[in-house]
This record gives sequence, C-alpha cells and structure tokens, in this order.
Amino acid sequence: MSGAVAGALAAALAVSCAVFAPFARPPASPAVRVGHPDRGALDDANWRRPLWQWESLRAGCIGAGAMLSVATPLPLVGFLVAGALAPSLIVRSRAAAVRWRARLATTHLLRATEAALRSGASLPEALRRACGGSTDRLARRPFVEALRAFDLGAPLDQALRTSAHRAADPRARIALETLAMGIASRLPYDRAGILVAAVADRLAFEERLDEEIRARTAGVRSQVVLLALVVPALAAYLALTVPSLAATLGQPIGRFVLIPVAAVLEVIGVLASRRAVDGARR
Repeated sequence: MSGAVAGALAAALAVSCAVFAPFARPPASPAVRVGHPDRGALDDANWRRPLWQWESLRAGCIGAGAMLSVATPLPLVGFLVAGALAPSLIVRSRAAAVRWRARLATTHLLRATEAALRSGASLPEALRRACGGSTDRLARRPFVEALRAFDLGAPLDQALRTSAHRAADPRARIALETLAMGIASRLPYDRAGILVAAVADRLAFEERLDEEIRARTAGVRSQVVLLALVVPALAAYLALTVPSLAATLGQPIGRFVLIPVAAVLEVIGVLASRRAVDGARR
C-alpha cells in the first residue's frame, strides 16, 4: 500500500471517528442531550433504520471520496467534505419534497373534515374519518397525535394546541390552532364546518400562490443550475486545450485555492437562489 492510499484511509477513519464521537456514550448529565442534525429529515423521509447505519453510510461516502482523491489531482479535503455532506444534502432534499406533498395533503384532509362536519359528525369523529382517508403520513401525523392525546383524557383544544407547537409545517400549525380556537369557543357543528372550510380555503390559496411563484422562477432557477454546470465543464475544456492553465490548476495554488474557492462560490450561488425563492414563497 502506497503512502498516499494509507494517508487517505487514515484521514477517512479520523473523520468517521469524529462523526461517531457524539454517539459513543450517553451524556453524563440528563440535562445535556446531543441531537442528530439529520434526525428530523430522516424521520420525514421515512428512514426506519438505526442512526449508526446512517452514519456508516456517511463513512462509506467519505471513504469513497478518499479513494477518489488518490486518482485525481484534487485536494483530499474537498473529497472528504463532499463525502460527509452529500448524504445530508440528499436526505434533506428528499424530506423537503415529502413535506411539500404533505402540505397538499393537509388541504385535502381539511376538506374531508369539513364534509364530515356538514354531514353531522362531531369534530373528533370528523378528524378520525379524514385521517383514516388520508394516505400521507406527515399530513395526518399532527392530527393523529392530537386525537391520541384526546383519547387519553386531554381536552381536544389543548391536544390540538400541543400538536400545533410540535408541528414543523406552519400551515399545519395554523390549521391546528384555528381548530383549537373553534373548540374553545364551543361552536356548533355547522359553524365549525364553516371555520374548517375557511382554513382549507386559505391553505389552498397559499398553494396556488406557491405554484405560481415556482412557475415564474423555474426559468431563473434552471439557468442558475445550468451555469453552475457549464463553468466546471468550461474549466475542464480549457484545462485540456491550454497547457498553461492545466499546469496552473495542477499546482498547489490551483488545487488548494482556485478550485475550492470556485466550488464554494458556485454552491453559495445555487443556495442563495433557492433561499431567495423560498423567502418569496413564505
């Protein structure tokens, strides 16, 4: 085994040990708890395996990056960072898509609740029917938690407020708090149906607004991603056709300064464009 391969494996092992260190033993004090940064995204993406398997997958990506750095002139640190961040970026992107589908399903759940209320069912029974007819796990989860607390003896309005505080989606939080206020006001079934319909109409309006913003910004976002892909391809083409540029990029200043800075700037540009769109949608 060459020295470069041994150094790459040692660096990958060191990064893996640093990742596993917070989970090696429980905290000494029960007041100090170390939460996994990807726990929420993994739960939303329906990851049902232990966290150590997820970190083993991350360690495998880091090791693959270390092996790849041996065959390329690019710096080892860049591959290690990319291997460590790639699983988190993928699972967070997938979780965001799942949350988006849950937002749409929440509106349908409220429509089903409204229909059950107008047919004469009580609010708990209407929520049970709507949750039973919904196939989206994230959409029905806060309502199921509130109904479970209600079955255990908690007041329904208090259970809905508690579930609203735990909900990550602001739309679901608004719906739960509105239902809690309606229950606290002791509205009759027909008025409760009107209240649920108003909440569903608001969520539907926000969905249409989000879709319009996404449609208007789709071209800009595609151009940003396309430019992010064109620049490295152009740099590779120039490196192959211009020997002096290839020699500059092969030197330490190119490997450790120019290429990493260019990659960081491209990532910042893509993230900034996505954040601007998300800010407009909020």
